[in-house]
Amino acid sequence: MKKLYLLLFCSALFGLQNMYSQGSPDYNGGMKVKLDDEGKKYFRVISWVQAQAAYSDDVPAITSNTSFNLRRARVLLFTQINSKFLLVTHFGLNSLNSSTLSPTGTGNGSQVFMLDAWAQYNLNKNLSVGAGLHYFNGISRLNNQSTLNMMTLDNNRQSWATLGLTDQFGRHVGVFAKGNLGKLQYRLAINDVSVNGLDARDVNDIVNSNTTIYGGRKFLGSKDSGKAYAGYFDFNFLDQESNFLPYKVGSYLGGKKVFNIGAGFFLHPNGSVRMEGSELVSEDVNIFAVDAFYDTPLGDDGSALTAYAVYQTNDYGKNYLFSVYGTGSMIFAHLGYVLAGDKTKTRYQPYISYGSNSYDVVSNDKNIFGLGANAYFSGHNSKLTLEYKNQKFGDSKTGTVTLQAMIYL
Repeated sequence: MKKLYLLLFCSALFGLQNMYSQGSPDYNGGMKVKLDDEGKKYFRVISWVQAQAAYSDDVPAITSNTSFNLRRARVLLFTQINSKFLLVTHFGLNSLNSSTLSPTGTGNGSQVFMLDAWAQYNLNKNLSVGAGLHYFNGISRLNNQSTLNMMTLDNNRQSWATLGLTDQFGRHVGVFAKGNLGKLQYRLAINDVSVNGLDARDVNDIVNSNTTIYGGRKFLGSKDSGKAYAGYFDFNFLDQESNFLPYKVGSYLGGKKVFNIGAGFFLHPNGSVRMEGSELVSEDVNIFAVDAFYDTPLGDDGSALTAYAVYQTNDYGKNYLFSVYGTGSMIFAHLGYVLAGDKTKTRYQPYISYGSNSYDVVSNDKNIFGLGANAYFSGHNSKLTLEYKNQKFGDSKTGTVTLQAMIYL
């Protein structure tokens, strides 16, 4: 099986090298329509599609080892009438495949849904406030990751530490403030939490197995468990990153020289519940992280380096473990290198990633290793990504090879 993975990886990589650069000479900053001569009144549309073919050795006997997946199809629209006001909407779908397709496109898995919808008022160049369904998250850079320019095939799943537990696909309904204090960027938010989280276990599960459940809002009500608090701060030592939108860049391909150190949090008082004796008691959910991001050109030959590392502590309540979420700690890092070459032609970026997740309730760690390569035909606007990922958790071992094609305009 390992020989098969190696053969698939090498064959696809050599195939990439024979492809011509597609280029995107008409992009020029995207589809932006100016509504006045000064460009202060405008709207801009960004659209992207990520399609995948994957081979996995961990599937039921009746299921094919090879599958196809529409990983993301999105449309992002933002507009302003002047420099004081901004309106953002973002909709699309995720992971449409053979098991989520529906005969007439009306099933839950086939539905286009709203990811972001917020209104923002810019008090000055260093402070903006807003409200709505938003993505100004806390914890770490990866919990604020853009899906347009990730270096790895996808984000580190455990970094989206509240996805589906308290929010709608990584977005909360609430209020936020964001801005700059010199080289320090910040974002803070107060949000309502979802009543209908992924952890749908009920009181019987708590009573019968002494399980901790992420369901404070459901069992205690909004008075005791209705709000969550989030924040992220990063200091920009070198080039200043844009803070216009909340989506953090995964790799600049050497287009900037960036070195940031960040720290963040997510706090949900009384977020989880468990049994203590014969009484139902609540526990606070506290998640903290520190991280570092480095991206730099390495010379005039087009080569560049991208590096990232994060350490995160997760407290969802005593011995909590559900799906990918669990009380414990996490480390994750990735490293990528853009090979020297003409910036106007296809560029290649091999990369490596590693993550380790420990959980208080079990003795085994979950370890995830990734090895991949990007072929950029026009930067992130047109690229192919090939990745092998190996995951081990106790007796469970999974190996997957995925090829993803992406275009965004």
